[in-house]
Amino acid sequence: MNQNRHHLDDDEISAFRQALQQAGVKPIKRNRADPGRPRREEAAAAARRAAAQSAGDDSASGRTSDGRVEAVRPSEYLDFALPDLPWRTRSRLKRGEMAWEAGLDLHGYTLEEAREQLEGFLRDAAVERRRCLLVVHGKAWGTDGNYPVLKSHVNAWLREWPGVLAFCSAVEAEGGTGAVYVLLRRRGER
Repeated sequence: MNQNRHHLDDDEISAFRQALQQAGVKPIKRNRADPGRPRREEAAAAARRAAAQSAGDDSASGRTSDGRVEAVRPSEYLDFALPDLPWRTRSRLKRGEMAWEAGLDLHGYTLEEAREQLEGFLRDAAVERRRCLLVVHGKAWGTDGNYPVLKSHVNAWLREWPGVLAFCSAVEAEGGTGAVYVLLRRRGER
């Protein structure tokens, strides 16, 4: 697969737009699958929506498990995203092109302290409407395990946190596989 990508110049983009206009292509006005279909307003759907909205505000309580997690290798690249996250946003996160607004270093914490620190950090970031974070978990092997304990738990905890849209290992200059970028949902965002 060729990794080189042809970048369009302004003349090519202009010609493409002109061709679309001449062909009668109209821009989409709404970003919904079927804007012509009326929404069903049934009691069950309204109850589910209310339950989801009230459950979506669970960021005030601890949401991460402290049970067993899947072990990851020290050099393993972590990558998670909700299915509806736009490809371009995910790509920018993976390339380190989204500036992180706050960081947390978990080196030196016990597992329980790290969990408390991470939960508090995520709650504070949500309140402050931060979008992108950096969490440094390190790659050190645990004393009682044969895998990087903090890295493995951070991988599991972030997948469980309701406000996390995506996370991935950082670029080498910002920690590589010893850190992750975390993309958060802002309040009111779906």
